[in-house]
Amino acid sequence: MNNQRENPLKDKSYLFAIEIVKACQFLVNEKREFVISKQFLRSGTSIGANVEEANQAESKADFIHKLSISNKEAFETHYWIRILRDTNYLDTHKSETLIANCEELLKLLTASIKSAKQNLKK
Repeated sequence: MNNQRENPLKDKSYLFAIEIVKACQFLVNEKREFVISKQFLRSGTSIGANVEEANQAESKADFIHKLSISNKEAFETHYWIRILRDTNYLDTHKSETLIANCEELLKLLTASIKSAKQNLKK
């Protein structure tokens, strides 16, 4: 992406947000689900938005704070995916793909936060 240093967290959270938007379009257009899908859309796209903000952080503490918000949003998104799966709004294949991608983001976020906290102490 545009001669910038590779950033897997930024790239994967962006692609995940696109998946969330498409899933929400399906929920609204095909399943006529309007309430949960809004929460799902907000939390799922907020992950990447906060990663973007973290990359423009004013300090290491601000960076950690923004990533921590992303982490909370990822946990919330994981919750909504399970709700949508268990109420049959999303089929098993789609929900398991979203869960796997969300869990990958959670691992990346956890590792980034841990690393940033260790660097803060230096």
